[in-house]
Amino acid sequence: MEESKEEAEAALQKKYSSMVERLNKRHQSRSDNNNESESSSSPAFESTSSFFTRFSNLKSSIESQLTHSHSLSSSDPSQLKPHFEQISASISHLEKLVAENSYFLPSYDVRSSLKTIADLKHTLETLISQLLPKKKFSFKNKAATNKDTTNNNNNNNNNNNTVTPQEPKQPLPLNRDSPGFRNKSGELLVGDFRGSEVGEFTVSDLDSCEVRIIGCVRTLFVHRLKNSRVYVGPVMGSVLIEDVEGCIFAMASHQIRIHAATRSDFYLRVRSRPIIEDSNGVRFAPYCLRYEGIEEDLRGAGLDAETGNWGNVDDFKWLRAVQSPNWSILPENVRVGIVDFNSENGKEEEI
Repeated sequence: MEESKEEAEAALQKKYSSMVERLNKRHQSRSDNNNESESSSSPAFESTSSFFTRFSNLKSSIESQLTHSHSLSSSDPSQLKPHFEQISASISHLEKLVAENSYFLPSYDVRSSLKTIADLKHTLETLISQLLPKKKFSFKNKAATNKDTTNNNNNNNNNNNTVTPQEPKQPLPLNRDSPGFRNKSGELLVGDFRGSEVGEFTVSDLDSCEVRIIGCVRTLFVHRLKNSRVYVGPVMGSVLIEDVEGCIFAMASHQIRIHAATRSDFYLRVRSRPIIEDSNGVRFAPYCLRYEGIEEDLRGAGLDAETGNWGNVDDFKWLRAVQSPNWSILPENVRVGIVDFNSENGKEEEI
């Protein structure tokens, strides 16, 4: 068993080495075509090489922690919850690593890395369900409700049923140190980054808000949005969207991954095929945003050309040859049309 695992690791490393060599040739070719200096292309290659090593090491560490969960359950069950939180944080870090490096990676490797992350998340959620059953989360609440009336007891029982499934999602990558819009309701939120450099930007926990991000950012994280509209200029790396409902998104990016989205519309310009997981009722249309200077921003981000990939969606949870029922093309007669910021200036909160 150990030899088989070592052989698999060796094969993985061989694949990574081959991929790095191929990427090096690709970047050199781009450098010659664009008359770029060697120094400008070198950091991209170094970043790609570093990604493969770091991803493999982090993945192995997470798998080791997952394997240790059963023995911890027998020896010290009180440590299971912080143990799972640590694993979830490590998975989030791995997901962040893919997002930061996806600009330099081939589409196949990005999809393969995201599939690995999805498998790790599923394993973690399964272990949480097995080793931390619902009774452990609802026991104290049930004891407390003995002092309440029958109606209050019924309400609390309903609350218990909704809290438990959210437990694995608590340590999602919130990126608290990055700029962003968080915990707002019913507001217009504007971020104007023209002429500035922004790495990560986070949009999370919004209800009935409108978000406008003007200019370029490197990576965009979107978590837990309801009934909101998000209009975004060029994203030079990746967009990761999770847990959104009843929303409209307009964004341009090199990689876009959508997880747990329902009843939402996406107006996209994307270099690779958009990826959806655990989503339903999502519709897609071409990018529709305008503001002063957007054409220059799109060129600078390598997103000036329309690839048509907005309509080539990969559903990771639909493996059949026929069209996935979880997504569709948005009919032209119900599209929002061009969203033009040039004629609108209002704002409530600005970064």
